[in-house]
Amino acid sequence: MKSFEKTFTQQESIPEDGIARAVEIMRTGRLHRYNLAEGEESEVSLLEKEYAEWQGCTYCVACTSGGYAIALALRLVGVKPGDRVLANAYTLAPVPGAIHNVGAEPVFIEIDENYHMDCADFEAKAKSSGAKVLLLSHMRGHIADMNAIMDICGRYDITLVEDCAHTMGATWQGIRSGNFGKVAAFSTQTYKHMNSGEGGFLTTNDPDLAARAVISSGSYMLYARHGAIPEQEYFDAVKYDAPNYSGRMDHLRAAMLRSQMPHLEQNVNRWNVLYDDLHRRIDMIPGLTIPARKQDEAYVGSSIQFRCDAVDKMDIPALIGTLANRGVELKWFGDDEPRAFTSRYDSWQYIADMPHLPRTLAVLEKTVDMRIPLTFDLADTALIADIIANEMAAYMNRKANTA
Repeated sequence: MKSFEKTFTQQESIPEDGIARAVEIMRTGRLHRYNLAEGEESEVSLLEKEYAEWQGCTYCVACTSGGYAIALALRLVGVKPGDRVLANAYTLAPVPGAIHNVGAEPVFIEIDENYHMDCADFEAKAKSSGAKVLLLSHMRGHIADMNAIMDICGRYDITLVEDCAHTMGATWQGIRSGNFGKVAAFSTQTYKHMNSGEGGFLTTNDPDLAARAVISSGSYMLYARHGAIPEQEYFDAVKYDAPNYSGRMDHLRAAMLRSQMPHLEQNVNRWNVLYDDLHRRIDMIPGLTIPARKQDEAYVGSSIQFRCDAVDKMDIPALIGTLANRGVELKWFGDDEPRAFTSRYDSWQYIADMPHLPRTLAVLEKTVDMRIPLTFDLADTALIADIIANEMAAYMNRKANTA
């Protein structure tokens, strides 16, 4: 039997011009974003300008991580200790971690069978919770019905903060993910759509929030050295009462990211070629269910999720182990124990008022997840799908014979 030989965690190299620029920066010794020679413009400031222009927003602050950007965004929109923040239950640990970081409590919202926020449950909890902020995680690149979400937010006076860690470059009805909310956060951690090891962006069109974000990111009074910022008057209004949380990006990360910016659109297309091929092939495998993508959503297929609906829950670990032995690495969102990067909402037991969300648990019970790095090609996606189909057929045969 054939096995898959490539690793699911191998990323492409940083472009050569980014490597050269990073080496040049290291030779200067000036890695800190505010440590500049006379007349020199900050590498991070240039990145902020370029990302704001690409994103189609007015202001951008480069941060140490996407998680930091989320927590800062929550603070900027007024979330205080003891507040409640609405959030979809299908997400990763840094999202509720950011809510906890600001002293607030998440109010988890159910998801539907397509991995989107359940808008009926969102509206019910918007009515009952008293929460005034929605932290919407576009988890694994699945964008919910943004028209319905924005309508509910408007009717209940809820401020939207977007977590776009998995949707850099994605759109809903032609509008970029991140341009719906008051503030958005993006990640440039290694497994995201641009790779600086760790890093992220906070974006907004609100000048007051932008000025606060710059100072709170750790600018001291050097905010003029940022690239995509509002006028001086906005800094004058907030510079004495915006805390410094020290979450700045450095020149090395910015150099790596600037070299990737020109390739971002092309890489989105490359991911989707691989994703669409896997989606088509997995959709034909008996016993697996893979949701169709909404026509209004232009996604970035850097990972893929499907449900092993014909597999008994107790058999999923063995199936994943068999696939791993043949080189295909899947993660399981239905596992009762958190493993590696994967955990389920009810494993975050620092949350005081843990809800029971039967629909979310039912959807995640048999959901598996697979990364799609750009080091793969169409021959790889064909082999991966063949291995999954082969092992699913073997499982179904064993199950039929023991029935």
